[in-house]
Amino acid sequence: MTARPAEVIKTGLWSNNAGLVQLLGLCPLLAVSTSLVNGLGLGIATTLVLMASNLTVSLIRDIVRPEIRIPVFVLVIASFVTAVELVMNAWFHELFRVLGIFIPLIVTNCAIIGRAEAFASRQPPTLAVLDGLAMGLGFTSVLVVLGAARELLGQGSLFSGAHMMFGEGSRWLELQLVDGGFLLALLPPGAFIGLGLMVAAKNLIDAGRARRSRQVSAEPVGAAGEPA
Repeated sequence: MTARPAEVIKTGLWSNNAGLVQLLGLCPLLAVSTSLVNGLGLGIATTLVLMASNLTVSLIRDIVRPEIRIPVFVLVIASFVTAVELVMNAWFHELFRVLGIFIPLIVTNCAIIGRAEAFASRQPPTLAVLDGLAMGLGFTSVLVVLGAARELLGQGSLFSGAHMMFGEGSRWLELQLVDGGFLLALLPPGAFIGLGLMVAAKNLIDAGRARRSRQVSAEPVGAAGEPA
């Protein structure tokens, strides 16, 4: 069955967010999110791979035999990851060096192969690309929020290293808000605590929305169709 575009966007950004709901790709998410720029860089790279691989898988879904679909999907993903890696090495070399092994490790991100198998291989190309974009932006948003929070608490800064992504003219974005910071925020326990708080916040928001929805549906309705 063909999915609806609005539902695809909602699923990727919120209801089935790769970082907050599926809890996939946690290794790079937790390791790279020491700053906003690092998180944004990895998020954009992952989004590009998601969109390109989803489109390709959707286009070839009718000619790939079921017995070999997973190896073919992995080969497609690896090809696009290699392309993204080469582009970053050429044009964003400093950021590429900071992100290090986590760029090629995008190949092993279960969210990408999962979307290829569960969605792109069953949907037309336009919806497959939209799903890749929504899933990528959802994952990127988690990286950016977590990276910004850890950078602010750990270093007292925001947009540190912005020049690595936006060029030397963007150094004015690098803000030092306070001197020093809370070291734990930059260490692995800080990453786990930060992600846990984000998951808890999302669950609270969803629970509140569900509670309000139940209250609205339980309100008595008058004869004219308005709440009594």
